[in-house]
Amino acid sequence: MKGVVRQAGRFRHHLPVNNPWWAKLDLLKALVVRDLEARYKGAILGNFWSLANQISQLLIYTYVFSVVLRVKLSLQGLPENKLTFGLWIFAGLLPWTAFTSGLLPAAVSVINQPNLVKKVVFPLVLLPLVPVLSAFVESSIGLVGLILLVGITTQTVHTTLWLLPLVCLTQLLLTAGLSYLVAGLTVFLRDIPQTLSVLTNLWFYLTPIVYPASLIPEKWRTLVFCLNPMSAIAETYRDLILEGSLKHWQEWTIASFVSLSVFLLGLQVYRRLRPAFADVL
Repeated sequence: MKGVVRQAGRFRHHLPVNNPWWAKLDLLKALVVRDLEARYKGAILGNFWSLANQISQLLIYTYVFSVVLRVKLSLQGLPENKLTFGLWIFAGLLPWTAFTSGLLPAAVSVINQPNLVKKVVFPLVLLPLVPVLSAFVESSIGLVGLILLVGITTQTVHTTLWLLPLVCLTQLLLTAGLSYLVAGLTVFLRDIPQTLSVLTNLWFYLTPIVYPASLIPEKWRTLVFCLNPMSAIAETYRDLILEGSLKHWQEWTIASFVSLSVFLLGLQVYRRLRPAFADVL
């Protein structure tokens, strides 16, 4: 492993990226590692607590929607049973959990680090990215587990998995863009984190995660997918991991453009507000 890291370190110097950018990337990596270590410091399970939290949500939602409400699914290549419903729920929860676990802490990432904000040499552009990337790293544990369970259940590993990093990039752009936006605004409006908690709770039930998208009235379905990129991201996760297809490629394409626009907007707002951070804090 150390040899691979050393080789990667040598290879990166051949890329068309200047040294200041590599310094920022190294600093970002160190900050993410520190954040992951601090989250569950002293806990026996460590970062696996995030997986335990996801599994507890999975069991609750599977019971409520599969057993109590008896929501039915029809997935290509998978039997219709409670295990399939659980895998389907989990595939939708993974991107959502990574999204909210990164966005909510990012909202207070600047105001919680006044000492770093007042340092002239510290690249403040990194602060909102730390919780976002930490959440992505944690969600990768659940993602690997989901892929293994699907492989055991279907005896197949779908070739569409190679598209998953592209979907994760769409999700990362959306999360980072919103994180920049709310992190910058929170410095001046301290009600943003509490408002965001309420809005994400509403957003969750407006996203087809615990219920099939087919339950949304057809006349509203296209609008929901266009205005809510997380709908397309969750459905594309399910397409690639569970069914080995890409049924929602159009919705994913739209979500990618929306996510890129949100990222550029959020970064621009953050950069404009950044000079005033030290004065306010």
